[in-house]
Amino acid sequence: MSDLLAPALEIHRQLTSGGAEADLNRALDLLGEVKRGSREAMVRFYRPEPTVAFGQRDTKLPGFLAAEEASRVNGFVPAVRRAGGRAAAYHQGTLIVDHIQREKDSIAGAKGRFAFFGELFTEALRALGVDAAVGEIPGEYCPGEFSVYGRGAQHNIKLVGTAQRVVAGAWLFSSVIVVENSPPIRAVLTDTYAALELDWEPATAGAAEDLIPTITVEDVEASVLAAYAQHTELIQA
Repeated sequence: MSDLLAPALEIHRQLTSGGAEADLNRALDLLGEVKRGSREAMVRFYRPEPTVAFGQRDTKLPGFLAAEEASRVNGFVPAVRRAGGRAAAYHQGTLIVDHIQREKDSIAGAKGRFAFFGELFTEALRALGVDAAVGEIPGEYCPGEFSVYGRGAQHNIKLVGTAQRVVAGAWLFSSVIVVENSPPIRAVLTDTYAALELDWEPATAGAAEDLIPTITVEDVEASVLAAYAQHTELIQA
């Protein structure tokens, strides 16, 4: 069991996307419910509509409006998330995992949560045969110290990006796992980062199936749940 996690977590599967903005806002609504005690600690799984989630810093760059348009041209809806970081793209070939729980001192464990979840998702991907590790790849999109990447024959690719929203008395840890169909993600990031005039290496954008061709989103969800089960009790909502 982990001291970072609640003793039990309710598992919620959102079967349909409400759209880019609605899905992001739903996470914040759930955070408020958990904070108030009207909902128990929980993990939400869902597969999103094609979205480019921009960070707050992106909105202040001169090329932001052009980047939004580049997203639309590629078939992705632009949205702005409350958490930090740079633009990240996802679609129905990705799995979003929102972990939400109450915490009296929600700020104190913030960095420890990044490390814990990085290892959790690494463990889940390794169980499926992916040679995964935690760390920032040089030139990756939305760079982060606790990104999860997969080692490929020619180069490493980013597979999991994480972000955290902390409020008084509760926290939300949101993770995006790219599992299937990486070309559209690579294409939209190439165009949006060019508009934002941000340097990055397109080869770092990929999906787990680029490394293990038979892997599916369902496989990854099951493996993430198995990894969670080593640390807490899971309750099907």
